[in-house]
Amino acid sequence: MEEQIVYEDNHLLVINKKVGQLVQGDKTGDESLLDSIKNFIKIRDDKPGNVFLGLVHRIDRPTSGLVIYAKTSKALSRLTQMVKNREVKKTYWAVVGKEMIPQSQRLVHYLKKNEKNNKASVFTKVTEGAKESILTYHVIKTLDNYLLLEIDLETGRHHQIRAQLSKTGVPIKGDLKYGSPRSNPDGGINLHARKLEFIHPVTKEDIVIIAPVPQNDPIWRACEDII
Repeated sequence: MEEQIVYEDNHLLVINKKVGQLVQGDKTGDESLLDSIKNFIKIRDDKPGNVFLGLVHRIDRPTSGLVIYAKTSKALSRLTQMVKNREVKKTYWAVVGKEMIPQSQRLVHYLKKNEKNNKASVFTKVTEGAKESILTYHVIKTLDNYLLLEIDLETGRHHQIRAQLSKTGVPIKGDLKYGSPRSNPDGGINLHARKLEFIHPVTKEDIVIIAPVPQNDPIWRACEDII
């Protein structure tokens, strides 16, 4: 667990999540990062009683990268509000097929979550029950068979990046749910929460955190090596 912590102080703890890890418990009953971190802190800091830890935001199970947890109730309430107010800047990396797409593009769609299949339907115009979803991507590297996109989110919808890129004709590598032709060996997808930028909710410092990409994936390593 210690090797996954990329930032920690008295109020916050930021994890570089691995593919397949749950940020918090779900119906699968699998152990979540929330529980694992609580247990880790309890043992490391020799804490009696329960450890307070709150999840500030989520990323999908097959995705890797940065997740913020709050170690105090003050930090949790302030950060949760900051996320709602879009005061936490999130930058993602995604590996997609080598298709002819604009080098940079702002995508505006309307997404509607389907609870039955846990998938987002994408519409190009205002649709009842669908929420406006906006992101901007830039092609930052070209590999032999893939493109590396850097993505800035303006909204935070369910499966937003996965659904919008698929609608644009470039599903994320390994993302069978949204049209990738084949899965990845680890069952994950090549979507990585790369960077977080925000004002610390308590100290008011400027915080910028960058997460290394998964080192067990040669495509990811190639992306990071040439940046």
